Amino acid sequence: MSDPNPLVQRVDALLRRHQEASQRGGEDLPVLTEIVDPAKPAGQAALDAAAVEALSRELERAVLARLENELQRTLATLGDALRAALREAVAGAVARELQARKLDAGALAAKRSTSTGS
Repeated sequence: MSDPNPLVQRVDALLRRHQEASQRGGEDLPVLTEIVDPAKPAGQAALDAAAVEALSRELERAVLARLENELQRTLATLGDALRAALREAVAGAVARELQARKLDAGALAAKRSTSTGS
């Protein structure tokens, strides 16, 4: 008696394919019931020197790209802070110099605006 449920039919077909592949002597892949010895080198998983070098270059490129993005954001933030500190320092220096010369910055600004507006 065949089961009309399509899911059961698909599972049966999958199991048949798996059994056929194992009978043909397909690749020896570990399954959940097999114990894998971690000390034993894995055939295709073992990396040769060229693969290690390629992986090393790829990791280096990825890390450098990420660091560059992080550094650009950090430098932009520092640049903004530096510009603000520089503006404050210049404004403070100008105010001290005007005070030392006994000049009023507000009066100078008003005087300058009236002379340029005329």
